[in-house]
Amino acid sequence: MFTIEHDFDATVVTLVDEGEAPLQEDITIAAFAECVTVEQLDPRTDSVQKITLSMSQLRDLAAALDLPEGIYRLTPGP
Repeated sequence: MFTIEHDFDATVVTLVDEGEAPLQEDITIAAFAECVTVEQLDPRTDSVQKITLSMSQLRDLAAALDLPEGIYRLTPGP
């Protein structure tokens, strides 16, 4: 399950882990104009872990999901 919310400066997607145990904590993804953040509660430390991706890193990640094993560099299109 997931939710999508449009805030003033970001689009926020929350991913909820469903199914059989063990389940993971919810993941919150916030898409801003200049970056994307991914947050998840770490129950061992009771703190939120946050990763910030540049738009370039996000583009590379999206491309990587559909590619076989290897090393790649994306180049600007025409």
